[in-house]
Amino acid sequence: MEPHPSLESLARELAASPPSLGPVRLIGVDGHAGSGKSTFAGRLAELMGAPVLHLDDVASHEELFGWQERLRAQVLEPLGQGRPAHWAPYDWVERRFGPLRVLEPAPVVLMEGVGAGRRALRPHLARLLWMETPRAQSWGRGRNRDGVELSDFWDGWERAERAHFSSDPSRPFADILVRQSGTGYEWSSGTGATAGSHASVTERDGLPRA
Repeated sequence: MEPHPSLESLARELAASPPSLGPVRLIGVDGHAGSGKSTFAGRLAELMGAPVLHLDDVASHEELFGWQERLRAQVLEPLGQGRPAHWAPYDWVERRFGPLRVLEPAPVVLMEGVGAGRRALRPHLARLLWMETPRAQSWGRGRNRDGVELSDFWDGWERAERAHFSSDPSRPFADILVRQSGTGYEWSSGTGATAGSHASVTERDGLPRA
């Protein structure tokens, strides 16, 4: 028995979840902006051979959180019927939606972004993961990443994110809480999980801390 189960064990556990959206096991990865969701979801996706839907591609300047109907029509409904989804990613530089992309109804689809665990989406999720990076640390990381030229955007984003999680929190419903550490990732049961269903384990293969 491994003294420190690897991230592969979590990937196997998620892949063994019952389908939640037609034939698809939809795995949500939520957390504050800048909390490391994209990096973590990308690492899981590599291990699982799963596609990743980034909610940043579904949102827009005008609808930072008002994108759920577009997601439902373009992605959730077709995947739930076992059909490919056709969705148009948003270009944050050009401020317009781009050409359609195709998302196949794979056995596992990872959906990462702020609001991935909102109440309208939770019935469609096989599991909800929450990145445990504190809000101030997450936002500071995001601001440093994007530079001073986007400080006005971040001012507006922080107000919008506060309002969103105030009215529609995700963390209380998370099945798994994920923390970054100097050795990779640690995870444990969230309050939304069945008591004792997940053990705390650590990933120790030198993953990037993004």
